[in-house]
Amino acid sequence: MPTLELLSRDGCGLCEEMARALEALRFRFPLPPVVVVDIDTDPALQRRFILEIPVLRLDGHVVCHGHLDEARLRGALGATRAAREAGSP
Repeated sequence: MPTLELLSRDGCGLCEEMARALEALRFRFPLPPVVVVDIDTDPALQRRFILEIPVLRLDGHVVCHGHLDEARLRGALGATRAAREAGSP
């Protein structure tokens, strides 16, 4: 199953907006569970993403940042699904 991560931090209004947008999208489109990761708990993530949060990653690859790009997310999920189906026996 694909993994969606929302890279966030406390007090980030844009992060809260993206989380709400993902929840709203879930009613219209099947999404894997979203794991919220506080970048302040990981110095490497903080250095890499401090100026880009919120960041949405699918299986470790950045899908979008700043705001939810629904088209890119749908495309990435479709490509992931197709790749997994092609690799299954």
